[in-house]
Formats: sequence, structure tokens, C-alpha cells
Amino acid sequence: MLTPLIQAPLPLQKTKDLMKNINFILLAIVVGCSNQQATSPDKAGAEAAVEQFRLALLDPSIDILEQLTEPELTYGHSGGLIEDRETCITSMVTGKYKFLTLNFSEQNVEVIGNTAIVRHHMSADTHDRGKEAGTVSLHVLQVWNHTGEGWKLLARQAVKVPSVTP
Repeated sequence: MLTPLIQAPLPLQKTKDLMKNINFILLAIVVGCSNQQATSPDKAGAEAAVEQFRLALLDPSIDILEQLTEPELTYGHSGGLIEDRETCITSMVTGKYKFLTLNFSEQNVEVIGNTAIVRHHMSADTHDRGKEAGTVSLHVLQVWNHTGEGWKLLARQAVKVPSVTP
């Protein structure tokens, strides 16, 4: 027996139930897409993470610095010292390295897959523990990794800005 091509209309209650199911599915798709978009690696997200990290260096907190860094962090200072995550965070929180002001300029961010390569000029007023207050002017390279929890700093290397001689 052949099925008729035109079927009788659904009763009103079944139509309402069907529409609720369709609306629920559409809502789930929209929420899923927005969550995907919110956690996908993008330049604006990387830039925001760099700014959060800059602010965290001005007012260091173990929790915030841990949230913004990978456990495998390698943090290179302009003088050649390289610190792991635990040592870096301890140095910042205890005042071994203390930023009074900290500015990033001439920033360039390039996102490749789940990696962001960030370059900027860093200028700061400092007052490291046991030292006189001073200033620094550095070129900095940061490598950020995008995880399910957002952008996390994986590597940082600073070099002194060469002095210009006439």
C-alpha cells in the first residue's frame, strides 16, 4: 500500500510540542555556537590575556598568575635569567621583581592555530627588592597557548633595547 503524499494536519497539541522541540534544538545550537566562539582562539582574546597579565604584574597574585600561565612556563629576563612558573610567580609575588608602572606599546599579535605570538615594547618603573628604583625599556616576545580555559602564557623572553649611538 502506498503512503499518501499529503498527510492530514497534526493535531494542535502535537504541533505545539513539535515547535517546542525545534525551538529547543535551535537554542542548543545557538548556545553551542556562542560557547564555541567564546573559547575559540582569536586575536582579541589573546590581546585581552596579555593585558590581564600586564595588570597581574602590577598587582601580583598567585591565583591570577597561575590562571594566566601554563605549568611549563619559561620566563626569560633581559639579563639572561630564566625562571620556571613557580619561581617566576614567587619572584613577582614576593617583590623580588616589582613594577610600579608597566606599559606595553608597539604590540603585534599573530594567532596561528592555538598559538599566539606577541611582540611589544615594554617600559616600566621598577623597585625590585634590595635595589634602588629604576626604569627598564625592553623588547619582549611572548608565546601564548589557547586551551579550553582560555589563553595561557607558555614562554616569555625579554631583551634590552639597544642604545642608539650616532
